[in-house]
Amino acid sequence: MFEPSYYRRCQCKGALKDKEGNPLFNDDGTPKVGDIGLSCPKLGKNHGTWYFYFEGEPGEGGKRARVRRGGFTKLDDAKKKAKELYDAASAGTDVLSDEKCGDYFVRWIKAKKSLARTTIHGYEEHIANYLIPHLGHIKRRDLKVRHLDKMYDAIERENAERILHRLCVDQLQKDRDDAHQAWVRTAGYAKREERRTTRRAFLNANAALREGKKGLRKITSAATMHRINDTLSSALSWGIKREQAFAKNWAQLVELPTVTRPKPLVWTPERVEHWKRTGEKPGPVMVWTPELTGQFLDFAKDDWLYELWHSFIFLGPRRGEMAALPWTEVSTDALWLRVSQQIVEVAYKLYGEAPKADSVRTLSLSLESGDNLVSFRSKQEQKRQEWGDAYVESGRVWTHENGEELHPDWISRRFTRLVELSGLPPVRLHDLRHLAATLSLLAKNDIKVVQEKLGHSSRQITSDTYTSVLPEMMRAEAESVMSVVPRDISYAERTPLEIPETAWQADVAVFFAHGARQSGDTWAVGAQRKPDSDLLGMITLTGRSQGDAANAAVKWVRDHCATNSLELVRVENFNDRYSEEQQSNFSLTRFTVARSESPGRAGFALPTGLPPASRRGRRAQTRRPKPT
Repeated sequence: MFEPSYYRRCQCKGALKDKEGNPLFNDDGTPKVGDIGLSCPKLGKNHGTWYFYFEGEPGEGGKRARVRRGGFTKLDDAKKKAKELYDAASAGTDVLSDEKCGDYFVRWIKAKKSLARTTIHGYEEHIANYLIPHLGHIKRRDLKVRHLDKMYDAIERENAERILHRLCVDQLQKDRDDAHQAWVRTAGYAKREERRTTRRAFLNANAALREGKKGLRKITSAATMHRINDTLSSALSWGIKREQAFAKNWAQLVELPTVTRPKPLVWTPERVEHWKRTGEKPGPVMVWTPELTGQFLDFAKDDWLYELWHSFIFLGPRRGEMAALPWTEVSTDALWLRVSQQIVEVAYKLYGEAPKADSVRTLSLSLESGDNLVSFRSKQEQKRQEWGDAYVESGRVWTHENGEELHPDWISRRFTRLVELSGLPPVRLHDLRHLAATLSLLAKNDIKVVQEKLGHSSRQITSDTYTSVLPEMMRAEAESVMSVVPRDISYAERTPLEIPETAWQADVAVFFAHGARQSGDTWAVGAQRKPDSDLLGMITLTGRSQGDAANAAVKWVRDHCATNSLELVRVENFNDRYSEEQQSNFSLTRFTVARSESPGRAGFALPTGLPPASRRGRRAQTRRPKPT
């Protein structure tokens, strides 16, 4: 039953008395002085503060548990707090606990036994670097959202100081480099005194740079603050579920700067030219085009780990998965490999772990990928014979030349070095997962196939994170729009469109419609299989631009398909291929048409026995032996 008691008390000092009202004395006979509290004669409306207490549930051994708080200027504030604490105690919260938040965070992380090693390491870093320094001194029962706001405000202030520090270091770096260049320029021809002076200036600048770098720390980004808040939210949620340690999950009420996930960008020719000129990357996540990918593979052909880079590009694994892949999980005959292990790095120490359940998967290999694995196994066998007893039998697929397993961070650094040597625009090793997903989509594979290939738990993660739009996909989309939105452009058919039988291959025909301005607004559009082939048909129209000529060609072909039971599969606009001077006078459109009725399986008997021998084989059987 909730029956709190309220009273006033103050911090005044005076002569102390016992329960009967008699004065108390020290050993030397002087009156004993102390906090008179409730007996202060000045207690009243404007003197002293309100306190309350109520009885909680008895503790171990029936010990009385009295909840007491004070320091309230108004009685209503004391009543509100008393009701809040009583409700929390009724819900199971230990309102009498004096545990500090720092002790609680340490206790929480020790209790988390099921987390991955890298996750625990990240939580421990957040606790040591942020939560304990800013929240560790606060009693767990007193934690509120205002304390969290103060922590993030302090982090932003620290960021401002770190930015200034980094700018100073950058200037010191520039001064050191300038001093080094000045010293180098004095070599060989300058006087000894001048060289001695420039060398001393360089040494001083280098010493200033070393001193300036002391205490340099990374900027805590908005994304990192969100991860810190996620760690805190997990800790508070655990305490609420286990022991009602907190009234609310205060981390869920914090407002942090928004974080935008960097969108993968493709290295288009314009971006490559800008990078070559300025050295600036358009974004943190970049993806090669198929042409640039081929150039890298050609460059890395002689590298010891060429087959590994090929696997990263076309299979899209994580670096830890490749570092842990054993030969026992690879079949070069059935063309598959199974990802069931991974190597994680924590403070540059390696640990073997099972990947997440969704990441355990079997990847199908192409013939080229299977040949690459066979080739790499042969190279390993050759190195095993060359190294002899010094060869390390790690059992891994991807190793150093002496058989030692690869460190995931070493793989990243090696790939970065190869990209630098190739002269290609830079991408990170992890960006090859974006590339593998994009190439798979470019090959018309379903997003579900890409999801299984990358080891994601849902299509949404794959679509949002790892798919970039290559120029080829954008161009196809833009070109196909014309076939979706028909335009009513009037034209006159001079020569009816006829698609000869020789133009059909597997019930599909491809031809071009080339438009040219005749005079004024008069255009002529002719259909051809090739620029130098005979006309398949011709129309004329009145139009102001090449777009009108292209739209008229689309309507012409669409009408022809509707009349002859054909299907217009694709329309591709090549008007942008002309120069600015030519665009006002020419247009070019490519059409892909399919026959609606094609041979089905109903009248085709399933083959039995061996396939017929090839023509070359039959000739070989009937050839007479040469006379001896």
